[in-house]
Amino acid sequence: MFTFLYSEQKKMRQNAENWLEVADRVYKFRRDLLTDGQNQKLLTTAGAVKLRLKERADASRLKLAIESLEDTLRDTGGRLYPVSSMVENVEFFLVAAIVILGLRAYFVQPFKIPTNSMWPTYYGKTHETDNPGQTPGILRKVWRLATLGAWHYSAVTPADGELKLPVFAEGNLAFSTVTGKTLGVFPTTERQYQISVGGETTSLVIPGDGTSTEDFRIEKVLNNLIARKGDHASWLALVSAAARNRGRLESTIMLVKSAGQTTERRIFWIPTGLRFKKGEPVLSFDILTGDMLFVDRLSYNFIRPHVGQGFVFQTRHIPDIGTDQYFVKRLVGTPGDVLEIREPGLWRNEQPITGSGVFTANARRTPPYQGYYNPALSGAKYLGQGEQLKIPAGRFFAMGDNSLESADSRYWGFVPEKDVVGRPLFIYYPLTKRWGPAK
Repeated sequence: MFTFLYSEQKKMRQNAENWLEVADRVYKFRRDLLTDGQNQKLLTTAGAVKLRLKERADASRLKLAIESLEDTLRDTGGRLYPVSSMVENVEFFLVAAIVILGLRAYFVQPFKIPTNSMWPTYYGKTHETDNPGQTPGILRKVWRLATLGAWHYSAVTPADGELKLPVFAEGNLAFSTVTGKTLGVFPTTERQYQISVGGETTSLVIPGDGTSTEDFRIEKVLNNLIARKGDHASWLALVSAAARNRGRLESTIMLVKSAGQTTERRIFWIPTGLRFKKGEPVLSFDILTGDMLFVDRLSYNFIRPHVGQGFVFQTRHIPDIGTDQYFVKRLVGTPGDVLEIREPGLWRNEQPITGSGVFTANARRTPPYQGYYNPALSGAKYLGQGEQLKIPAGRFFAMGDNSLESADSRYWGFVPEKDVVGRPLFIYYPLTKRWGPAK
């Protein structure tokens, strides 16, 4: 690495040693294919280089000996020497690939946080809304994409007037599924939303993987907009108010594409009370990538994970998940432990749980932590109101730090000990204040 600091003499000696290694390889692998004369010449010229090294000859004499050895290698090296640049590049990438695969399999594995179940410890997809009337320039977009993995999305008003938003009968924001491409190459699924201003509609297309409460949802952006400019505290409050007057709402039929099928669905247009001028951005925001981190795959081969650690595991043997994925949660229960949620705290073996500062922050609802919640959604299996749970042998219990929006062991059960992969080690991207050793 620091060869530029070496003297000319030291550089030449190092060069000579490298040539001797090549000569040794050629002799070992090709001597049975060479004539006696070629073998003798190879040994003689290599011996001359060794002698100059032993004598500590000056750089000029070493250079002459090396040049003589190089001429011999051209005559005797076959496929071993000279090596073409193409072969060298292929060998380099093969060795690099083997090293990377080895590291990934036994030591360190890269992992991307897919959801916000561990927020604010680890971030899944999040958003940042631009200030009213502001649209970022190209340089800012490029900089934020490079440092934060931030992709910009916006919708511009097609006319002057009031903003109206479409909802399905059940109250969800109406959308249709479309096919797009990531980086202009890789097929992906996207969601297309329609908005109406002054009676004219425009569309907004965003990534389409927001299918659960843990993922990015456009409603989170609407919350910011409505709370900032409207008469309601949130999108949910606006929808609830509109539902009471559904009979008076304008409605239309929308062709909805989903799972490869197109169906007709009635949508209701909710007036927001927000007014915009033509050409003004209604929504302007960035979607930021989830945290990317390295996972230590080695430690848990020698020590057992302990309560309070973040840990990564495979889901292949969890029947209620049904797919083979990698999840990251916090370990809250080991075999034999008895767990109970006493909102907002989590109790373990009849004591407030310890092992991580996150437990205390949630129990005290220290912002931005919101506390632990008894699962109230349908499909929850464990730790309902007043319920205690004993962890069986060979199993772990995992929960997200963002309890209110985490689908975790309360819903799909226990993590088999054999499926634990490792612990989060280092957040290497994006380049935020979270960059560094993982918590």
